Amino acid sequence: MNTTIPCPQCTLENTYQDGNNYICADCGYEWPIQASTEADENSDRVVKDANGNVLASGDTVALIKDLKVKGSSITLKVGTKIKGIRLVDGDHEVDCKTDAGNIMLKACYLKKV
Repeated sequence: MNTTIPCPQCTLENTYQDGNNYICADCGYEWPIQASTEADENSDRVVKDANGNVLASGDTVALIKDLKVKGSSITLKVGTKIKGIRLVDGDHEVDCKTDAGNIMLKACYLKKV
């Protein structure tokens, strides 16, 4: 099973192994194999809300500002409580269900309740 390691600089997965290093074919960045295996072992991401509290899957959060839902005319109002969040990878760290449907939000717009 050959897994592709994404480049830590440009995050693209067009990488290959050359001796004791990985090389990104897109940006030319090189990094040692040992460093990437240590990063994989320590990849437990910590997601923090706007106040610096650590969020976990299943938490209840509230919005700290009005958010317009992209692609619709719906606006999520400040103070809206969202129960049972789920943490995911990506730039939008929180996946949740609201009255407007399933939405992914950034943690910087949430506070833990």
